[in-house]
Amino acid sequence: MNAVRRILQQHRPAKRVFARLLSDQSTCRVGVVGVPFEKGQRNTGVSRGPEVLRAAGVIQDLSSFGCDVKDYGDVKYEVVPAGKQLSNMREYDDFAACMEKVSSSVKQVLSDGRLCLSLGGDHSMGVGTIDGHYQAKGDLAVLWIDAHADINTSATSPTGNLHGMPVALLVKELADYWPYLPNMDWQVPMLSIKNIAYIGLRSVDEYERLILEKFGVTAYAMEDVERLGVHEVTQRALEAINPNGERSLHVSFDIDSLDPLEAPSTGTTGVSQLQIITP
Repeated sequence: MNAVRRILQQHRPAKRVFARLLSDQSTCRVGVVGVPFEKGQRNTGVSRGPEVLRAAGVIQDLSSFGCDVKDYGDVKYEVVPAGKQLSNMREYDDFAACMEKVSSSVKQVLSDGRLCLSLGGDHSMGVGTIDGHYQAKGDLAVLWIDAHADINTSATSPTGNLHGMPVALLVKELADYWPYLPNMDWQVPMLSIKNIAYIGLRSVDEYERLILEKFGVTAYAMEDVERLGVHEVTQRALEAINPNGERSLHVSFDIDSLDPLEAPSTGTTGVSQLQIITP
């Protein structure tokens, strides 16, 4: 119980910030989707994120700020074996099955005219949330707030953990760097890497750094946030990826972007996600 209590305390400030952010809209209609998925990395407990955030009162807080909130429940899935072993992609069958359901759930929320708040779960969930968002809205701008770039492919990942690969799976510029992925035909890389901006980077693998430099991806390290301030960094990032404000905005927030001294509940670097998807 002490561990759960610490998690509640660590998430409460971020939860209230997001509640205020959402309530600024003239008509605040929110759909909440839980993604209790932890197989994109190796630590147990990550899948309890949606449960803990709900217990902390995230839905009640959103309602108290005047939002019309509908809880769509947690995503459930059934594994379909791929039929072949995929190199350096751990727990692939679970990942493919779960993300297809996540994509469908996000698309449904947006089709209902609601802003989608997805609660995770490890960061591999970004494949499902962004795919569903793209299917519903088309052209996207993505703020990826994270200590890591998550843009390894199966050929470059040092661990085979899928939570380090979601951006590489989503962007069309890297589509040719993947083998055929069975049971992933529902997901076609359509997002332009130019429409992604990173905030809070602290640890970027060598290959990831090469990709960011090659494509001129907008990226702000934690040093930039400390120097310029988070408001200035966010403004610059949005100007780079959505200068005219015409693209639908997807915010993907990883708790490891926060100082580990303030958020020690991140037992591995890349857990407990919030995905905010504008209608």
